[in-house]
Amino acid sequence: LSYNILSQQLLEENLYLYRHAPPHVLRWELRLHNLIREITQLHADIVCLQEVQHDHYESHIKAALHTLGYHCEYKKRTGSKPDGCVVAFRTCRFSLVSSNPVEFFRPGDALLDRDNVGLVVLLRPLGTDWSLCVANTHLLYNPRRGDVKLAQLAVLLAEVARMSRLPDGSATPVLLCGDFNSTPWSPLYHFLTNGRLDCRGLTIGAVHKHTPVISHTLRLWSSYKHRLNPDGRSEVTTCHSHTAITVDYILYTPGTHTQR
Repeated sequence: LSYNILSQQLLEENLYLYRHAPPHVLRWELRLHNLIREITQLHADIVCLQEVQHDHYESHIKAALHTLGYHCEYKKRTGSKPDGCVVAFRTCRFSLVSSNPVEFFRPGDALLDRDNVGLVVLLRPLGTDWSLCVANTHLLYNPRRGDVKLAQLAVLLAEVARMSRLPDGSATPVLLCGDFNSTPWSPLYHFLTNGRLDCRGLTIGAVHKHTPVISHTLRLWSSYKHRLNPDGRSEVTTCHSHTAITVDYILYTPGTHTQR
């Protein structure tokens, strides 16, 4: 399960995006109740959450997930941002091998100058001798800064590759979740799922001025088909007053056991 739960502080700072919603459904108490109810009903073994407000995580969310049988790892965004990412897993199914937060802010770097973060954890299914690498992130929103998003993604994928690499040169299965703020037809999504992107002619070409083609070694497949529904509507993972599109993904490497 991957879910951008919408930080209450960010919601209230951007109420113009939710003019279509009755005010009472935007109250945190109701949203928290519905969120926990939905997580309970879905009964996922691994839960990746984005926009988890830090004070709400400490006061309510962490305890609620613990009651449901989950262990949680949390990484708050850097700077003064109020929220972060959570990776939660059922302790009856997995044990934690390691947890590695990833910060995309690099002082002095013109592209990596934002407070977005990622979280990469290694989990071991109980009773086995193999591990699963799970990564969760929330990339920059700004639709005009695909170059920044691509730089953030490159940092995250490098950490995933490092964490999933085994001594014999092979790799553990990888599960990559998050809000990537990019559509299925974007250059960033092409880079994610094809492992290669020719930046020449793109506005994001400034990411690597001396390396026009960038690549990664992970073979990632999307859990979504990205097809139109029978009535002509496309898949939607986020909906507000301005748009209804797909920007959130669950991706995995071939060989990872999946059940839709």
